[in-house]
Amino acid sequence: MALPTSLQLHIVSADRSLVHERVDEVEIPGADGYFGVLPGHTPLLATLGMGELWYRRGQAKTYVLLSFGFAEVQPDRVTILAEVAERPEDIDITRAEAARRRAEELLAKPSIDIDAEKARLALLRSLIRLQVATRARIRS
Repeated sequence: MALPTSLQLHIVSADRSLVHERVDEVEIPGADGYFGVLPGHTPLLATLGMGELWYRRGQAKTYVLLSFGFAEVQPDRVTILAEVAERPEDIDITRAEAARRRAEELLAKPSIDIDAEKARLALLRSLIRLQVATRARIRS
C-alpha cells in the first residue's frame, strides 16, 4: 500500500468549522508539547493544549490559535476538535492587547479574590492570539 502524499486537515471549534483542506504538514500544540504530522503518520489520538497550530501547503504556512480539545491523526487525515480555534483574521489585536494587560495586572498583585490559574490561562491565550495575528500580518 502506497503512503499518502497529503493530509486532509479539518479543524472544528465549538461553534464552527474553520479549516477543511489538503495540506502537506501540520504542527499541533499537544497537551504534552508540540508534535508534527506528515502524510503516512501512525494513527494517534491526542489531547490539545493551548497554542499555535500551523499547517503548510507547499511553502505557505497558515497559523491558527487552538485552546484545548482533541486531535485525531490518521495516515491521510488530521481532525482537530478544539474548544476554541481562531484564524488570524478573526483576532482583534486591540482586544487581545487589553486582555493581556488585564491578566498581567491580576497576576502582578495576587489576592485571595482572584483565580491565578484562570488569569495565567487568559494571559497565555492573549499572548498566543497576538503571536498568531502578528505572523499573519508579517506574511501579508
